Amino acid sequence: MTTTLHNDRLLRALHRQPVDVTPVWLMRQAGRYLPEYRAARTRAGSFMRLCQTPELACEVTLQPLARFPLDAAILFSDILTIPDAMGLGLSFSDGEGPQFTRPVRSIADIEQLGVPDPERELRYVMDAVRLIRRELNGQVPLIGFAGSPWTLATYMVEGGSSKDYARIKGLLYDQPTALHQLLEVVTETVIAYLNAQSAAGAQVLMVFDTWGGLLTPRAYQEFSLTYLARIVADLNREVAGQSIPVILFTKGGGAWLEAIAATGCDAVGVDWTMDLSDARRRVGDRVALQGNLDPAALYAAPEHIRKLVAQTLADFGPGAGHIFNLGHGIQPGVDPDHVRALVDAVHELSKPYHANAADAG
Repeated sequence: MTTTLHNDRLLRALHRQPVDVTPVWLMRQAGRYLPEYRAARTRAGSFMRLCQTPELACEVTLQPLARFPLDAAILFSDILTIPDAMGLGLSFSDGEGPQFTRPVRSIADIEQLGVPDPERELRYVMDAVRLIRRELNGQVPLIGFAGSPWTLATYMVEGGSSKDYARIKGLLYDQPTALHQLLEVVTETVIAYLNAQSAAGAQVLMVFDTWGGLLTPRAYQEFSLTYLARIVADLNREVAGQSIPVILFTKGGGAWLEAIAATGCDAVGVDWTMDLSDARRRVGDRVALQGNLDPAALYAAPEHIRKLVAQTLADFGPGAGHIFNLGHGIQPGVDPDHVRALVDAVHELSKPYHANAADAG
C-alpha cells in the first residue's frame, strides 16, 4: 500500500531526522475517556466484539484524530489477542479485567501451544489494519503493536491480571526451562503477528513490555530483553520499499535503557519515573526517545498541563529524535479538553527546539 503521507513527523522523528515540531501521539489515545468511544463500545456489546469487528476497530482508532491534531494513529486492539488466538479463551469482565478460561499451568499446556496464522486466527486484526490505512488516506502514519513475550506469558500463566505474580515468578525460578519454552513459542507468534501487521499496512511497530519492570536485572536480561532483541532482529524492517521503524517500551525499565537501545530498535519508550534529559544523555544519538509525561498530569488544569509539557520538551532539549507521549496510557477519567491542551501545547511550544529544521517536511 503506497499512499502519500501528508504528515510524516513521526517517521522522521523515529529516524532522528529534522521536524518542524515535536510529533505527539498518546498511548490509549482511543479509549474510555472519549464519550464517542464509550458509545461505540455500547453498540458493540462487549470489548472483545469491539476488537474483533474491523469496522468498529477502525471507527474507534480514528476517533481521537477527529478531535485532536495528533501525529499518528495506533491500531485499536489488545495485546491479549495473541494468547486468545493460541486457544486460551479470552474474556473481559467489568471491574475484573482480562481472564483466560484455559490458562497455562503445566508443561503439557505449554507443549500444546502452537503459532497461530495471523491471517487466519487473527484475520480480524489484519482486516482492521487494512481498513484503517485506507480510511486514513495518508493523513498520519499507522502504528501496529504487540505485547512482549514476557508480558504475554505473564497473563497466560496468571490467567489474567495479578497482584503478586506468584505463578509466573514461581515458574521463572522453579522451572526456567519451561518458561523459556513458553517464551519461545510466544516470541515466534509475536514476530509473525507484527510482520503480518506491517504487510497489511502498519507503518510503525511497537512492542509493549508492560510487566518487564517486575523483574530483577538478571531476570530481565534472560526472560524479557533476550526475546525483545530477537523480535527486533526478525521483523521485516522494510515493506514495499518503505522503512518500518520499531519502538520498544518497557514500563519501569529505565535502569536498562542502554541495553534496550542496543537491541537495534529505532526508539525506546520512556515512562515517567526517569528524567528525559538523563535518558537522552545515556543513549546519545543511538535511538529516538518516546515519552514521558506522567499520565496523571492530564488530571491537572490546562494551564498546568501546558507548563508540564514545556518542562518535558525542555528535558529532551533541541534537536531531532523526540516523540512526545505519556509515560503510559491515558486514564479513563481524563477530560478530553485536557488532551487537546496537551497536543496543542506540544506543537506550539516545541517549535523553538526545531528552529534549524528548515528542510523539515
